[in-house]
Amino acid sequence: MGLSTEHQDVKQLIEDLLQHPDREALASEIEVLQSIYGDDAIQLWKPNPASASHPHDPTTTRYEAVLSLPSPHEDITIRILVSLPETYPAAAPPQLQLLSRYIGAFGADSGLFGEVLRTFISSASGVEWVPGAVCVFDGLQSALERCAAWYGDRLSAEVAGALVRADLHPDRPLTPPPPHSGPTAVEAPPLPEGIQMFLAEPIIDRKSAFVGRACAISHPSEVPIILAHLMSDRRIARAAHPIINAWRCQVGTLLHQDNDDDGETAAGGRLAHLLHILEVDNVLVIVTRYFGGIHLGPDRFKHINQAARNALELGGFLDAAEAPGKRGRHR
Repeated sequence: MGLSTEHQDVKQLIEDLLQHPDREALASEIEVLQSIYGDDAIQLWKPNPASASHPHDPTTTRYEAVLSLPSPHEDITIRILVSLPETYPAAAPPQLQLLSRYIGAFGADSGLFGEVLRTFISSASGVEWVPGAVCVFDGLQSALERCAAWYGDRLSAEVAGALVRADLHPDRPLTPPPPHSGPTAVEAPPLPEGIQMFLAEPIIDRKSAFVGRACAISHPSEVPIILAHLMSDRRIARAAHPIINAWRCQVGTLLHQDNDDDGETAAGGRLAHLLHILEVDNVLVIVTRYFGGIHLGPDRFKHINQAARNALELGGFLDAAEAPGKRGRHR
């Protein structure tokens, strides 16, 4: 039986890393992770072709880890993005980002996203990074434990709720919660302090609707929190493509940027290209697409870009981009 496409991609990544003596430790570490979690658990992270000419950071090595929670929840899987700077492991730690929007049936909240993101930032609650030592496995295990504890807490809360209802209504039989087959709404995690979301008027075409949102950001770590806040809204979560997005953020001298199609192939890359040509920085733009049952063909991309542009204009980001020294700043 031949290798899966994902396995072949990772195998090629390992071979490429082995061509550079200073990256051999990364290649060996990936092979160890495959031996622990399984060959298909490590998958190559692939940026959008539309945004490949403007990568987040071409010197950074990225791959995804698809992992099962510890027993007794091994049927629940999570996805974690591993980003390794050029100077890892000698002079910089890895960065982990939770990609899963749901852990089982529960929508992941901002607290969990933040905990995973801080795995190597806060030694008190995460993993201590030692220069020169590979440590992705320790970070992944820490993230798994956090996600498992978070998931267990929500299961316990659900059972506790059933017990309380039984106390209030003793005539009703106590039944266990039904098995989850879909997302469960959770209380909306708050937006980071100072974030103001601008919502544009929907664009309607053949019963499909496109809703653009935009907000100023000051650090990449705010992005998953904002997206989690939006996904906790049932009206957004029920859309065919809830959070097609792209963002750019200047931190010091380094420009960070990324995008997500959210199932609408190439849509995120087009939004990233829009931000690039408009020269808008320090902004996150999100488009929610509600499918009306009639395929729109290429017109859907026109509407996605227009919805994003409308939100940017409503928030004053286009005016700020035109002012020297104020690119992407919130007015």
